[in-house]
Amino acid sequence: MKKSILFIINPISGGKEKKGFPDIAKRYLDSSIFNAQYKFTTHARHAYELATEAVVNKIDVVVAVGGDGTINEVASALEGTECLMGIIPCGSGNGLARSLNIPLDNKKAVEALNKLDVEVIDTGVLDNWKFFNMSGVGFDAQISHKFAKMVSRGLKGYIKTTFKEIVNYKPQLYKINIDGKEIERSAFMISIANSSQYGNNAHISPQASLKDGLLDVCIVKPFPLYHFPVMGYHLFSRTSNKSRYIEIIKGRKIRIQTDKPNIVHIDGEPREISGEISVAIKPLSLSILH
Repeated sequence: MKKSILFIINPISGGKEKKGFPDIAKRYLDSSIFNAQYKFTTHARHAYELATEAVVNKIDVVVAVGGDGTINEVASALEGTECLMGIIPCGSGNGLARSLNIPLDNKKAVEALNKLDVEVIDTGVLDNWKFFNMSGVGFDAQISHKFAKMVSRGLKGYIKTTFKEIVNYKPQLYKINIDGKEIERSAFMISIANSSQYGNNAHISPQASLKDGLLDVCIVKPFPLYHFPVMGYHLFSRTSNKSRYIEIIKGRKIRIQTDKPNIVHIDGEPREISGEISVAIKPLSLSILH
């Protein structure tokens, strides 16, 4: 029996043209294994709607063709079901795809689906939103908020926005509860890592695992601006756990309180939130082809 496979394609993610993607997939997808369908998204949350419909229709494999936001929408619908997920990374950072060693080249990523190699990973949940790579509050969420409004995205735009915002950004005081242990920290930002990296091989938590049943709470403490290049070096050399300005604590249930309403990010997509932030882990709940 052939497997049914649906490609959900975000035509605008990462600023990359994808009209010709179905032709690429037809060329390199093994037609003796799969019967393929292709659908393009037209509005926000459309990928989630299409993936939810696919689950109801018992499609065997649903593939997200897009960036971390598209991947999040599809994964949020598939998590906890028997449907397998595929990823064709076409975003700005491609954090989850990189963590799973999924090829960034469309042809190779399609060919990887033919192997039917499955990896089962954990799901993070921040309030009512699921995340699979990274969530956070503080400076990185502020950057996500600004970045989402940009017409031209990509690594260059992300770096430009970061430099523009960092000069005036003020750290906040946070009360953090990790598996019942209370701590208080002044923090530049707090990243909740399921995988090790934000994307573009910038690793905030080098020892994080997608399938250990734990989240890594990465507290970036206030640091002098002249130290910013050193912080960047730590991220890209996978040594952030050795920085005196970064504290990493593993946990299953996390609560974060601050006096101000906050913007959080969910796999790079900004969300507004007020009051306590509640985060938990759902172990081994999403099956991904890689």
